[in-house]
Amino acid sequence: MSNLSSVIKSIQDVMRQDSGVDGDAQRISQLTWLLFLKVFDALEEELELTRDHYQSPIPESMRWRNWAQDAEGMTGDVLLSFVNNELFGTLKSLSGDARRNPRGYVVRGVFEDAYNYMKSGHLLRQVINKLNAINFNRQAERHQFNDLYEKILKDLQSAGNAGEFYTPRAVTQFMVDMVNPRLGEKVLDPATGTGGFLVCAIEHLRQQVHNTEQEATLQISITGVEKKQLPHMLCVTNLMLHGIEVPSLIQHGNTLARPLREVTQADRVDVVLTNPPFGGVEEPGIEQGFPADVRTKETADLFLVLIKHILKTHGRAALVLPDGTLFGEGVKTRIKEQLLQECNLHTIVRLPNGVFAPYTGIKTNLLFFTKGTPTKEVWYYEHPYPAGVKTYNKTKPIRIEEFDAEKAWWGTEADGFAARQENERAWKVSIDQIKATNYNLDQKNPHAVDVVSHDPAQLLADYSRLQAEAQALRDELRNILAKSLSSPY
Repeated sequence: MSNLSSVIKSIQDVMRQDSGVDGDAQRISQLTWLLFLKVFDALEEELELTRDHYQSPIPESMRWRNWAQDAEGMTGDVLLSFVNNELFGTLKSLSGDARRNPRGYVVRGVFEDAYNYMKSGHLLRQVINKLNAINFNRQAERHQFNDLYEKILKDLQSAGNAGEFYTPRAVTQFMVDMVNPRLGEKVLDPATGTGGFLVCAIEHLRQQVHNTEQEATLQISITGVEKKQLPHMLCVTNLMLHGIEVPSLIQHGNTLARPLREVTQADRVDVVLTNPPFGGVEEPGIEQGFPADVRTKETADLFLVLIKHILKTHGRAALVLPDGTLFGEGVKTRIKEQLLQECNLHTIVRLPNGVFAPYTGIKTNLLFFTKGTPTKEVWYYEHPYPAGVKTYNKTKPIRIEEFDAEKAWWGTEADGFAARQENERAWKVSIDQIKATNYNLDQKNPHAVDVVSHDPAQLLADYSRLQAEAQALRDELRNILAKSLSSPY
């Protein structure tokens, strides 16, 4: 690992010398398309050994082995001209679709919005030569690189807004463990980011694989959509590193752009695992694809409507949502009402501040629900900081071991979670109580002692909630006044 880590660090040091690469996000983007082509070539070497008459979707002169492998090969302006004028143009225009030429489809999707930022062909050759020091055909080295790749993804947290694409591994692992995908089920992340949820799902499902037929089932079980180019490229490379030969089911696009009325039974999935973007708004017109009573431009709300819709009956979902969705009024109320009517929202795990720092300090929640039966009660579990920790940060992130208490308490949905007991961290709220508060899911822990918070993020969240409640009261008074003025009596 130390050798691989030093290779990646030295590559990034070379890129810092190039005038065309500006900042961590561009360095990671530049590194990723190079990594993708090298990983793709390594996987093709395996396929050439195991499959008769294997034919690459990439023209011979454009394959990594034929233009990048030779340390004494093209460099300087010749290399730069080849990459900019031939390589990128060819890969962006590869023919084929997801069925007839899935590998070509994957390559074209990765490169359609990718760019070569480097302006020095000599520095680019140095980067390529250093990258060739990693042997992806050696299983031990590939396994080590998986861990290193996880670190590269985590580095996105300090790359400006790109941090939004990274969900802490402990959170994704816990959510996958609790939803428990089973081999043969179709798993979807409609906002894949860099693929953290899907990688955890692959690792979970691979424990159930014992023969080639089951492995083939796994290969077509993982699906996702990502709107932005950089995380899509990272996700596809990530899945290849984790054994998905052709990640053609990872689309580059906006999940929300497809009108819900176009979703067919064949599109529905068994499991949804995701951390949809929150705090953002969609471009004008996207909301027109949703039913009139739940139309909004807020991204997180639209994803909640989409997930409920795209699940099969008895399908299961786990997603990350901010506090604002829990206590929000207006359209948010109607969305929550429909969710509770159509799904069993059985568990909400309330996370403390800092889990997603430094990307956001907003308090977040993990929602777990199953489609097909209405909610009778919602269980809450308040996740505490570990002993001696006041907040999470980049050097001290949340760890999977911290979820052991939740796992021991969880029980099974089959028996209605009969084994669950209330304690200082866990409590349940009936659907009647939730209805009485106008579907406010921001239900406080009745066992907790009130503590005055001085945390800025918490104070802002509380202020937003009070503002929403005050606006709702003003609207109600305005309606009463309007009715009284229009009454003939």
